[in-house]
Amino acid sequence: MSPRWEPNPDIRRGRSVVCTLHAHLVFVPRFRRGVFTDEILRRCEEIMREVCAKANAELREFNGERDHVHLLIHYPPQVKLSTLVGSLKGVSAHYLRKEYADHVRRYLWGEHFWSPSYFAASCGGAPLSVIKEYIEEQKRPD
Repeated sequence: MSPRWEPNPDIRRGRSVVCTLHAHLVFVPRFRRGVFTDEILRRCEEIMREVCAKANAELREFNGERDHVHLLIHYPPQVKLSTLVGSLKGVSAHYLRKEYADHVRRYLWGEHFWSPSYFAASCGGAPLSVIKEYIEEQKRPD
C-alpha cells in the first residue's frame, strides 16, 4: 500500500495560481536604538502575527535582538510585499508606543518607531544556481 499523499503546506493554490512565496524581512527601530526587551519582542511578534493573518499571510518565524527584528513571511501573490511591510511597521509601532509608552520614550523620540528602511529577501526556493541550471536544461536542441 502506498503512503497517503499529504499536501505541501508551503504551496498555496488559488483559482489561477500555484505558488510558494516567502520573504525574510528585517526591521530596525529609528536610529537603531536598543528599545526591545524580551517582553516587547513577544508582544511585537503577537501584533505582527495578527497583521499577517488579516492580510492572508503567515508569519512563519520571528526573532529579534535589542535593536532589530527578523521575520519569515509566507504570503500569497495578491499581497504586495511593500504594503504588508507598511502594515506590519505601522500597526506594531502604534501598539508598542501605546502599550510601552514610558519605556519607548527613553529610547525613541518624535513620532516614528521604525526606521523608514527595511531589508527584504526572497527565500524558500532552490538556490539561484540550481534554477539557472534547470532553465538552461529546458532549451530545445535546434
